[in-house]
Amino acid sequence: MSTFPKRIALLGSTGSVGRQTLDIVRSFPEQFKVVALAARSNVDLLVEQAKEFGPDLVACFADSPEVERKAREALPKALLGERGLLAVATHADADILVAATSGQDGLRPTLAAISAGKTIALANKETLVMAGHVVTEAARRHGVAILPVDSEHSAIWQCLHGEENNSIRRLILTASGGPFRTTPLEQLRDVSVEQAMAHPTWRMGPKITIDSATLMNKGLEVIEAHWLFDMPYEQIDVVVHPESIIHSMVEFCDGSIKMQASLPTMHLPILHTLTYPERLDTSDKNLIKELNWPTVARLNFEELNLERFPCFKLAIEAGKRGGTYPSVLVGADEEAVAMFMEGKIPYRGIAEILEAVLERHDSISQPDSAAIVGACAWARSEARVCSAKYLG
Repeated sequence: MSTFPKRIALLGSTGSVGRQTLDIVRSFPEQFKVVALAARSNVDLLVEQAKEFGPDLVACFADSPEVERKAREALPKALLGERGLLAVATHADADILVAATSGQDGLRPTLAAISAGKTIALANKETLVMAGHVVTEAARRHGVAILPVDSEHSAIWQCLHGEENNSIRRLILTASGGPFRTTPLEQLRDVSVEQAMAHPTWRMGPKITIDSATLMNKGLEVIEAHWLFDMPYEQIDVVVHPESIIHSMVEFCDGSIKMQASLPTMHLPILHTLTYPERLDTSDKNLIKELNWPTVARLNFEELNLERFPCFKLAIEAGKRGGTYPSVLVGADEEAVAMFMEGKIPYRGIAEILEAVLERHDSISQPDSAAIVGACAWARSEARVCSAKYLG
């Protein structure tokens, strides 16, 4: 029996994942309908999207007075602030929420959508990193599925279709290695924002691109995988794969390994999340390029160098410590990356500030959502304190 048409509520519609989600809706107008849209500050694009897709509800987070004024003028019926995000997340007609807004702002709307019984297509890393125990427990309590949008987690999820958890030996996430995979270590302190933004295989938003350069992003993905697949950290590995063709792998107890492959694209994992448990034919849609194996020629795999990527090591340590350490990691990283992009700290300063903030933290072992958000806010403030040595 077909599960279409599906009605979509979309948080983060003007970001990279949000725009690609709407590409899929354009390609399959009979299978999908957008019933609610929300964005942070790109009012002009949000207006265009609202005109094209005709959602019942439009919201703008409006993270500054200027954006709020512009949104009120351009979208007089739009809901503003967190109230708008919550309304989109719990829209009565939505079958699935695509949670693609960035940062901690996605946590409360995602929890609200779970309470409302919505299927969650999760692209927001911070939601599970900060509050994995809260979110997964809420999903179990309400019988809600959390479906991964990240290409790595989608790959693992697809490899696990039809498999039993007790047959898994380990999950293997792949990492491109980013723009500094082979840069001499002594040169990393002086790299520019432009160099860090030049990712070799993926085109993403600014924050996630910097996180991909430091491999913080991969550390966050390990924490996500821990919660998504209920897997101990000791059974989650990462291997560097520069071509980004193999998106992740699962090794089973008999030694067999499944892997999912495609050319680098977010359209495919987004599409699989939206269509599950079915698949749609994309051959005539000009949406996903066919992988021609002879042209790939060679695939390479390398060990991850922790000296080169200290942010990855810090992320794994925070995940294993648990409590509010992951929330502190998220907050400190958001602030440190922002300061790097503003030219206030060097590239290596990101990891140094993260380490300093984590060392100063007194963790809460079983935090509720309020404690999680509070720890993140404390970390942002503490990161600014720790940056003083660069600003003096």
